[in-house]
Amino acid sequence: MESQPLRIDVDSVIRQRLPRHYKYIPKFMIRWLERIIKQDGLNKILTDMSADKGVGAADIALADLNVSYNAVDEDNIPGDGRFIFASNHPLGGLDGLALISLIGHHYGGDNIKFIVNDLLMAVKPLDNVFMPVNKHGRQSRQSAQEIEAEYNGDKQMITFPAGLCSRRLKGGKIGDLKWQKFVVSQAISSQRDIIPVYFDGRNSKFFYRFAKLREWLGIKFNIEMIFLPREMFKCSGQKFGVYFGKPIKWQDLDAKNVRGEAERIRELVYTLKKS
Repeated sequence: MESQPLRIDVDSVIRQRLPRHYKYIPKFMIRWLERIIKQDGLNKILTDMSADKGVGAADIALADLNVSYNAVDEDNIPGDGRFIFASNHPLGGLDGLALISLIGHHYGGDNIKFIVNDLLMAVKPLDNVFMPVNKHGRQSRQSAQEIEAEYNGDKQMITFPAGLCSRRLKGGKIGDLKWQKFVVSQAISSQRDIIPVYFDGRNSKFFYRFAKLREWLGIKFNIEMIFLPREMFKCSGQKFGVYFGKPIKWQDLDAKNVRGEAERIRELVYTLKKS
């Protein structure tokens, strides 16, 4: 029996999660939150995506958003081999869809795995290319073993080593936070070369200012994430440049300094765009 496409229902979620307080929450606040997260627009995309799986579903979402991409130096990707595509994470979702489409088509199908927050596994049209990581709790041993198996397999791996999408850094530049050393340690253990990727995009000034305000107030939870759907819809009509660097041989990585190597590759990514 075919499953129904995922639908976002803010009112229902609040009613289920806060049953004792629901009747006291003003309805205009619920409607406001629905507008902020672009509930209707997201549900249309999720419904349309359910017509396909993996790369095809990502293509549908990009078409709905009227977003395209331009691959630059794609010839830096060798024809054969097993790679980790390590990219900066400027947008918080749309960049992931574009990389699934671009790299998936490069390899002729769904021969890819994208490391994502485990919450995204609810997006069933993409669950065949997603590889979940628990970012809000302890990673289970079984999950860790499944990730290890994928890295030791034949599919191409895509990852955002920063985890979170880019923020405004000291000095005013927009960029990723520190990259996790996992990308380097996995490259060495699975004997995969790393292909650095620069995705040329950014969110609105409002998003970065709100994130800074949240930090200044001492709030640890990244509440600015609720604005990411709105940021995604703001990108309608845009064409993004995706720049590929030359493969970094896993044998050339310093196993004794994986954290430093991760930061070195992060810095290299930001040199890929031709000025």
